[in-house]
Parts: sequence; structure tokens; C-alpha cells
Amino acid sequence: MVPELIGKYVFLVQLFVEAGERGLSWKEVARRWESRFGESYPRRSFLNHRAAVEEVFGIVITCDRSTNLYKIDAAESAVDKRAAVDYLINTFTVNSLLTLGQERLRGRVSVEDVPSGQKYLTVLMQAMLEGEVLRIRYRKYLSTQADVRTVRPYALREFAKRWYLVAYSEEAAMLRVYALDRLLAVERTGDKFKMPGGFNVETAFEASYGMYLPEAGQAPVLVKLRTTLREAAYLQDLPLHPSQTLVSQEGEHCTFALRLIPNPNLVMELCKHGSGLEVLEPESLRQAVKEALEKTLQLYEN
Repeated sequence: MVPELIGKYVFLVQLFVEAGERGLSWKEVARRWESRFGESYPRRSFLNHRAAVEEVFGIVITCDRSTNLYKIDAAESAVDKRAAVDYLINTFTVNSLLTLGQERLRGRVSVEDVPSGQKYLTVLMQAMLEGEVLRIRYRKYLSTQADVRTVRPYALREFAKRWYLVAYSEEAAMLRVYALDRLLAVERTGDKFKMPGGFNVETAFEASYGMYLPEAGQAPVLVKLRTTLREAAYLQDLPLHPSQTLVSQEGEHCTFALRLIPNPNLVMELCKHGSGLEVLEPESLRQAVKEALEKTLQLYEN
């Protein structure tokens, strides 16, 4: 039931994204819905779905009373502001199309599999919608035993082909991050919670890279990277962080500046660029990347 509803929400969003500034009349929406799902679309259902789309995706569908046309509010919508929402919408849309029996596209469209999002993603989203406390069984890497935690599901975030739950742990009395592929069980408790005012998952991670929440006392630092022209092209297409800026280009090299809190996720990402990227500063990050690369080299030298 939940995956079906989410699929319908996504269809509605895509409908208005494609309509653009012009918008759609109620009759056009109802006709497209009937064509897609083979059922009539009561106006009451549309109003309920509009409210759900705003709550789930942060996307506001407004009605221009002067024209009676519905469209996405570009000023307030998350479509242009949150790449994670775009990714979520596009992923659901592609998967939906591939399961519609579109035989002519089979073998011609390929999407990356994100195993951690398949089992618990929808139940977590439903609990977020309803503000329901969850009890989870979670096993950390290299651990043989699972811990039971009571959590308030605040947000979901995808990073590097993994889905993560950002939740308030009642045992730890603080925010924690849980990888969905390490969840062994999710139980709905029936207890309710209230989201803290103004919480935004992107804001919570804006000073970090990857899935590391800033610790008390940590502050962003200036990070400078020197890259080849080829690597620079990749970084400009897919920036490492929203704060990334191109500082200079001299000959065959470019210099980028970022302001964030270094962490193991960042070290791993910088190592992936190999000889195409050099950390100039801070010295602590430069040494961390150097040590990681030296350990890798030792595996082949020995």
C-alpha cells in the first residue's frame, strides 16, 4: 500500500514538473491520472495527495485563482533546492516505468541498485509522515551482536549508494545515523513524537561530507585541492561539496577551495581521485590522505 501511494505521489510531482510554468487544469490532471492508473480521480483525493506531496517531498502544488491552473510553486518548492529530492523522485519514476510492463525498454535502461533502500525505506517514510517512534535492531560493522534502539525517525538521506536513517536516539539522547543495510528489524511502537521546529536534514549535514554529523566543538575549515584539468572537469560537473569554488587555473592544473569538516568519508573520497588530485591544506587532511594511500600501496609492495 505504501509503495503504491508513493508511486502516485511521484507521478503527480512529475506531472507538474513537466507542465512547467503553464500549469495544469483540474480536468487535465484528472484525465492524465485516469490514463495512467485506469481509474477516476476524485477532487478530494487530489487535495489529499497535494498535502502528502508537500509533507513527503517538500514540494508545494499551488492553484492560481486567476486561471484556475495548478502548478509547482517555484519560489518555495524543493525541486530546485534539494538534489536529494530530485534523485528520489527520478529513482522512483524510473523504477515505476520499468515495472509497468514497458517491454520495449527492457534491456535498454539500466539503473544502479541500492539494496539498502528496498526493505525498510517505505515503512520508515510512513513513520516519518505519522510522527511515530520506532524500535530498531541494528548491527554495526564488525559486530556480532545487534543493539536494540528506540528512535524518532527525523529524516532519510542517500549517500554513495546507501540509504541512511537520521534519527533521535532516546537511549543516547542525541541524533544518530543508521545505515539501512545494517538494520535487522524495524518495529512500529504506536508512540508519537513531534519534530523539532526548523529541522532540515541538509542543514544538519551542510558542514560535513558524507554521513558524519558534526561533533560538539567542530567547525568547518578551509580545504584546498590541486587537480589536473581532467579531474577538474569531473569536480565541476559533480562538486564534492556545496561550498566548492574554483580558485584558479594555472597551466595544466586547477585549484579548488571548500569549507567543511574533514572526516573519514572525505578522506576516502579524495583517495578515489588518485594522482589526479592533491590536498594542499589543511596539513592534517593532507597527511590523512597520504597515510591512506601509503597503506594501500603497501598491500601491493608486499
